[in-house]
Amino acid sequence: MFGNWLKTSILMAAILALFGILGAFIGGKTGMLLALLLGGGMNVFAYWFSDQMVLRMYNAQEVDAGSAPQFYGMVRELAQRAGMPMPKVYLIDEAQPNAFATGRNPEHAAVAATTGILQLLSARELRGVMAHELAHVRHRDILISTISATMAGAISALANFAVFFGGRDADGRPSNPLAGVLVAVLAPLAAGLIQMAISRAREFEADRGGAEICGDPNALADALMRIDACARGISMAPAEAHPETAQMMIMNPLSSGGIAGLFSTHPATVERVARLRAMVRS
Repeated sequence: MFGNWLKTSILMAAILALFGILGAFIGGKTGMLLALLLGGGMNVFAYWFSDQMVLRMYNAQEVDAGSAPQFYGMVRELAQRAGMPMPKVYLIDEAQPNAFATGRNPEHAAVAATTGILQLLSARELRGVMAHELAHVRHRDILISTISATMAGAISALANFAVFFGGRDADGRPSNPLAGVLVAVLAPLAAGLIQMAISRAREFEADRGGAEICGDPNALADALMRIDACARGISMAPAEAHPETAQMMIMNPLSSGGIAGLFSTHPATVERVARLRAMVRS
């Protein structure tokens, strides 16, 4: 566990370093200092408010035992099995089957699922999915994933700023315009690679933890296969508009087109399923 947190801390530091590099390109030494201060401030802001930002991006609506009794009751039962505080529960009116968790800690957590996943999966399979999300909460993955999504989005915005307003070299002279284009392309890709490194190992751990919470590894394996088969053909507009949030989902919600589709923040579904099936045989 310590090694996992150390790796994540290093990767988060790399995202902050990207802020500094972009700041140095845009405004020299002063720009680097300002960007590092901005990145540090954004980390503090993201700690407190990034969960609500993400939920608003997806127009998630909070539900309770009165408005969604079966779904809410399922999450409550799983949280009790896991010995965890009850998270807030949200529904997202999107056809693509998907789900995610967010929040700064288990006491301030939320789980969200699309209406598409509720329609697609059986109750048994849906239990596996929501147990996976609760495992993210229990492992305290949700803060890291939400902050990294916020920071990656800010890096993309800074990179676009560099293209439109140009950059400065160490002596304050305007830099080559082509350098601005390269920065605009490479900086978001670098942020995506860092997110990918953060996310993949945590998905395997959440699969294992979710299988333990629900007591049925095959339920989650079956759900992953069904989601993978259906999600590819259904777009999700909020995810396409905010690709930095893709790594929060149980399955990559992005279409295969464009730069965002070149890097998957999720392990291959066949490998995830194989690991879950192995838990049953062991």
